[in-house]
Amino acid sequence: MADYIIAIDQSTQSTKVLLFDGAGRIRLRVDRPHRQIIDEKGWVEHDPEEIWQNLMALIPELLHRSGVSPEEIRAVAISNQRETSLAWEKATGRPIANAVVWQCARGTAICDALSAHAETIRRKTGLQLSPYFSAAKLAWILQNVPDAAERAQKGDILLGTMDSYLVYRLTEGQSFRTDLSNASRTQLLNLDSLAWDEDILRLFGIPACCLAEVSASDEIYGYTDLGGALPKKIPIRSVMGDSHAALFAQGCLERGMIKVGYGTGSSIMMNIGETPVLSSKGVVTSVAWKLRGRVNYILEGNVNYSGAIVTWLKDQAGLLQSSAESEELARRANPQDKTCLVPAFSGLGAPYWRSDVSAAFIGMSRTTGKAELVKAGLEAIALQITDIVNIMREETGINDIELRVDGGPSRNKWLMQFQSDMLDCPVLVPETEELSCVGTAYAAGMSLGLYDEAIFTNNRYLRYKPGMEKAFRLEKAALWQNALKKIL
Repeated sequence: MADYIIAIDQSTQSTKVLLFDGAGRIRLRVDRPHRQIIDEKGWVEHDPEEIWQNLMALIPELLHRSGVSPEEIRAVAISNQRETSLAWEKATGRPIANAVVWQCARGTAICDALSAHAETIRRKTGLQLSPYFSAAKLAWILQNVPDAAERAQKGDILLGTMDSYLVYRLTEGQSFRTDLSNASRTQLLNLDSLAWDEDILRLFGIPACCLAEVSASDEIYGYTDLGGALPKKIPIRSVMGDSHAALFAQGCLERGMIKVGYGTGSSIMMNIGETPVLSSKGVVTSVAWKLRGRVNYILEGNVNYSGAIVTWLKDQAGLLQSSAESEELARRANPQDKTCLVPAFSGLGAPYWRSDVSAAFIGMSRTTGKAELVKAGLEAIALQITDIVNIMREETGINDIELRVDGGPSRNKWLMQFQSDMLDCPVLVPETEELSCVGTAYAAGMSLGLYDEAIFTNNRYLRYKPGMEKAFRLEKAALWQNALKKIL
C-alpha cells in the first residue's frame, strides 16, 4: 500500500488542498477562493466559516479525483496565511466575528496607545510595534466585538491565527495548538523563552487562557478524520506559517540563505541560524521553525502590497485586462521614464512601519502613459524588496547572496530580471509553484520517516543573472528613495 500526505494551504485568496506521494511529488491539487471583505475604511476581513466550509468540500473532492484509497493517507500538514486573527467559541468552534486579515490596519490606534512600550515589545518579541501583527488585531476584536472581552475572561472563546483555528476544527475541539513560526508573528511570543510573554499580554489586554499551546513545527497536533472523509483518524503532523514553509521548501536551511515570496504582499526572509539577531534598521526577527528539536531564526521584512499592486492596476485603475498583460506593457514602456509608484495603500511595512501614509505616483511627465504606470507598479514590487534585502546584508555582513523566489509574480520574466538587476545578484525561480504546501508536506514526511534531506534535490530552477549597468541601477534606486521621502 502506498503512502500519501494531504497538505492544506489556507492562504489569503483561497484554500488549497494538495496530495503528495511517497516521493514528495504533487499528485493533485484542488482549491477554492473565498471572499475578500473590504469596507469603506479599507478594513479587510475573511469569513472563517466560509473558509472552513470550503475546506470540507475540497477534501472529498481531492480523494475522489485522485482515486487514492483513504486508507493510504498517512498524515495531514497545514500551512496558513499568517497574522490574520480571529476568535471562536470554545464549545462549538464557530467564529464570533469575521477574521481580521493581516493586511488590515484597524489596530493602529491600539498600537499608538502603546507607543511608549514599543522598544520593550521589540526587544522581547523581535517585532516592531505595528497593527500588521496579530496582537493589535486580537486586542481590537476583544475591544469591539460585543461581549468578546467578557467571554474571553470566562474562557468561553479562544483567540488565534488560522493554523490554530483549523487544528481546532479538524480535531473537533480536542487540540488547540499553534506552531512557533506562527506564534512568533503574533507579537506576543517572547523570543528568549519561546513562550507567551505575560507582560505583553497585559499591555494588549489578551488573557493567556485564550491562546493556543505553542508547539514545534513537526509535532503531532492532534488527530483528524478530515470531517469524516477518512475511515480512521490520522495525525496532523506539521504546521507552519506559509512563508516559513516556503523557506523550508526552497531548501534555505543554512545561515544567509534568502527566500522572497511574491504573493498578495511579500515576505522577505533570511535564515540567520540558531541564534536570534535583533535588527536596528526596521526588519524584524522571528522563528523560522522548530524541526527535529532545533530552532532556526530569521530576519524578515514584509511588504504590504506586492502582487496586490498588479491586482490594483487591473481592477481599480483599469490599466490591465489581465495580470499577465503587465509584462508586455513593462517591456513596451519608455525605460527612461522616471515615474515611481509608492504603494502605501494601507501604509508601508518594513522597514518604515508607517500606517499613516498614502499611496502616490511620483515623477510623472507629459509623456507618461499606461505602459509607464504599469512599469512603475512592477518596479515598486522589486524596489521594496531590494531595500529590505540590502538591510539584511548590512545586519549580517553577508553580501554574496542569491534570491530564491516563489509566488505568482515570480512568473513575470520582466519583473524577475529587474529584481536581479536591482540587487545585483542571481534570482532563482523554482518550477514548482505550491511551495507553502511543499514545505509543510516535506516536514510532515520527514517526521514520519518517508523523506530525508535528499528530497530537496527535487527542486529545479530558472536562473536570472544581473545585467543592468551600475549607473542606471544607482539612478533607479535614487529615484525610488526620493519618492519615498516625499511620501514619508
